[in-house]
Amino acid sequence: MDSQIHRRLRRGIIILISIIAAGIIGYMLIEGWSPSDAGYMTIITITTVGYGEVHPLSHGGQIFTAILIIGGVSGALFVLSALVEYAIEGRFGIVRRRRQMKAKIAKLKDHYILCGYGRVGEDIARAFKEEGVDFVVVDSRPENIGMAQEAGYLCLEGDATSDKLLLEVGIERARGLVAAVGTDVDNTYITLSARGLCPNLFIEARASSSEAETKLKRAGANRVVSPNSIGARRMALLALRPAVVDFIDTVTFRRGRELQMENIVITEKSTLVGRTVDEIRQQGKVNILAINRKTGRLLTNPASEENLEAGDRLVIMGTAEQLTAMESLCEGGKCT
Repeated sequence: MDSQIHRRLRRGIIILISIIAAGIIGYMLIEGWSPSDAGYMTIITITTVGYGEVHPLSHGGQIFTAILIIGGVSGALFVLSALVEYAIEGRFGIVRRRRQMKAKIAKLKDHYILCGYGRVGEDIARAFKEEGVDFVVVDSRPENIGMAQEAGYLCLEGDATSDKLLLEVGIERARGLVAAVGTDVDNTYITLSARGLCPNLFIEARASSSEAETKLKRAGANRVVSPNSIGARRMALLALRPAVVDFIDTVTFRRGRELQMENIVITEKSTLVGRTVDEIRQQGKVNILAINRKTGRLLTNPASEENLEAGDRLVIMGTAEQLTAMESLCEGGKCT
């Protein structure tokens, strides 16, 4: 709809400019007037202000003026209507699009809220899209929201530190929130607001310093990430162990490959509760890389006789089919 209005407005402006140019050239050729006199006569003719002629018109000039009035007034009305439509659409179109966006967001459940759509936020949104998870972008800058809309993401313009806005994007139904705005102060306030609204929500926050990392954890962030630190560590690992990094990238980020890694949570109703790691490996044909106990204890490369408990989080590796089968065995255990 917007593109049609833009095209109509451009077409009208081009038509009007063409009529003015034709009027100037016509008066110069028919009456022999100077460009300034011809231009003035063309303007007062098209706008129908009722001023007298610059010079007495010949019979040919009178006919040309009549044609110019009809064409000029029609062109001016066309441009005016396009301008009015553009103004109305610009005003009410924003309201309509925001209402439509809110309606779509209201239907989301178990989604992620991405606060900030800068360089880091854009990469996070792209990863969410590749993983096929539902998410909504929140940013206070109109230009960033515009880019998110062009990318086809659900988004809402506003201050992510506001409780009202977080409720609008469904924080009470969300699976997690990522605070990735540009400043540590804003990320801290977002974390505080989100934790106050949802005590059990998973919150990940971006930090630019170790001091900010400590404050974000105190504010309630479950995970704090420093992009600069991770980037430096990754560069070091690529230099020292490139094959290891390539393998991790393959099983973590490149969907469609033979092997993938995933997390699943064992619920109280799961048939896996009380069974050993060896039994799971034999039945599910997956490799259990680690068990994160609900107490916070992490068991890497767990022993075959290790028993699984409700609330354990498994880090497993296998094919897409094997991972799906394992989720089915968990009876409600969801990937997080």
